[in-house]
Amino acid sequence: MPLDFAYRPIELPSALPQQRGPVAAKAVSQGAILQGPVLIPEPRPRDFAARVRRRDMRSIRRALRGPSVLRQRLAGVAIFGLLATVLGPIGWGEPGGVRAATARVQMAGLQPFERGGDSFPGSAFYWLDTQDSGLIEPTEAQSKWDQAKWDQSKSDADIGSARPILATGTTEDRWRALQCLTTAIYYEAASEPDAGQRAVAQVVLNRVAHPAWPNTVCGVVYQGSERPSCQFSFACDGSLARKPMKAFWDRARRVAADALAGNVYAPVGLATHYHTTAVHPYWAPSLSFIGTIGAHRFYNWAGAAGKPSAFTARYAGREPIAAPHPRTWTPSPADIADPLALEKAFEAGKIAAASTSVVGPAPAYAAPLLQRGGDAVFRAQGLPGLVAPVGKAPNASEAPASGSGSVLPGHEGASQWIAQPGA
Repeated sequence: MPLDFAYRPIELPSALPQQRGPVAAKAVSQGAILQGPVLIPEPRPRDFAARVRRRDMRSIRRALRGPSVLRQRLAGVAIFGLLATVLGPIGWGEPGGVRAATARVQMAGLQPFERGGDSFPGSAFYWLDTQDSGLIEPTEAQSKWDQAKWDQSKSDADIGSARPILATGTTEDRWRALQCLTTAIYYEAASEPDAGQRAVAQVVLNRVAHPAWPNTVCGVVYQGSERPSCQFSFACDGSLARKPMKAFWDRARRVAADALAGNVYAPVGLATHYHTTAVHPYWAPSLSFIGTIGAHRFYNWAGAAGKPSAFTARYAGREPIAAPHPRTWTPSPADIADPLALEKAFEAGKIAAASTSVVGPAPAYAAPLLQRGGDAVFRAQGLPGLVAPVGKAPNASEAPASGSGSVLPGHEGASQWIAQPGA
């Protein structure tokens, strides 16, 4: 049904325009005297009427719902589906296929500079292939070491890795070793990739395994910290006053834990020295250059001191305090800062393999503790076992010592069979 609209004109209260048209001219020709302009009103506009059909008022939504438009849209969807069905199996539009690309991404994983906590400015510059991390498991590293350590003709590249060192001792010893190695990694290579941090950790452990250095992790890290020229510069130049950043510290701690678990970083071999690429120390040309990893260049002694047979020291824990030495510290005779002089002293036989760890002087006890015996008060007493007189070997027939941890008389055979089964 059509709709009828009627509009009435609106007269605005405005002054009529002044006209001097043909009407005025006709009046003059008839002899009329006109004084001033002649005002002639305009004709009134006509009323407006229109007829609008209802079908012309359909919305766009209703227009798209029309049967013809729906058929067109369904036909377009069917055409695209048919193209995907035909061209999909032949790989058109996706070289290699979506499944192959997804598998490659899952296998590759994220790079070190793409993981949270491992990203730092310039990390992509130090990027290394994650498929070959350079780490060797303790069992494999020990097997290679046992096969090649006594072969003087083999170089570091032929051996491929150093001897694995595992953190042993008490819980306090293991914590101190982890703390000292983490500190060395953080202050020496905090902004480097995993490869650079593992290389620094391996140098520390290589020194632990060499008789020319202390056979404890903390002893190696803080060697010479009581003097201005220490082995690791951060231990004596005031760097420890700078509070570590948690993200970088946690990352260095993970690398230290892997190293103390027996994993060996093979690319540095038996390296015992390194320096940054920004400097060139005087001793660098005299040592055997191994390679550059991250921001450091790594070296090993070129003579007999750098051969695998020289790494004979055993790690047994007994870690000293995880802190720099006091100024009153008395260094051992083997504490030589010059790498070349240390090498000559070792090859001359002046430095023997250390069987025990370096133990600092006894603490200064208060007067009451000194009267009770001083350091002897805190030594273990009454340990399990037999106590024999001085100069006499213990005899199993003698009664066990009395005290804490001893076996009471009459209970010596508590862990033995009354009668052997099957006898």
